[in-house]
Amino acid sequence: MILMKDIIREGHPTLTKKAAPVKLPVSIADRNLGFSLLQYVINSQDDELAKKYGLRAGVGLAAPQINVSKRMFAMHVHDLDGKLYSMIVVNPVITHHSREMTYIPGGEGCLSVDRETEGITPRYVSIRMKAYIYDLQSNDFVLREMDLDGYPATVFQHEYDHLDGIMYTTKLYLEVPGATPLFDLYETEEDEI
Repeated sequence: MILMKDIIREGHPTLTKKAAPVKLPVSIADRNLGFSLLQYVINSQDDELAKKYGLRAGVGLAAPQINVSKRMFAMHVHDLDGKLYSMIVVNPVITHHSREMTYIPGGEGCLSVDRETEGITPRYVSIRMKAYIYDLQSNDFVLREMDLDGYPATVFQHEYDHLDGIMYTTKLYLEVPGATPLFDLYETEEDEI
């Protein structure tokens, strides 16, 4: 079980290094690593477990954050309509993205960053990605192409950056002209319906 003590912090060299691709087919050890990443995120969102084990809440965790330089991460996040995106992602590639940009008002956070940060991080509103995603029915990693938008797309991009050795703290801006606050995107959609 991954705990906060296992998560490396800002300044550690692994966090600024491009991670190596995961060898395919995914080994049992790498599969277990993916399960552990996902389990941390799920446990961290459970108030009782988070308190018991001293976990900071998160919606994603990348292998480099536990000092394993491999292109793998897990995310467990609901979009603002309540749809759950819970997945273990291996060797992802963003194949397309929108021109429109968004950001989380108040800024992003990260389990590897213990300090308060000022500024916002621009992200694409929507992305198309290709990756090996763990499939429960086949009990294997399956190559999939998927479109994500809004909050799940933002979380995906944050974790994807970790695989390239990029921390959100290096992408902070006081403002991003033309970018729409993430939660305003959903309000606009609701107003139009």
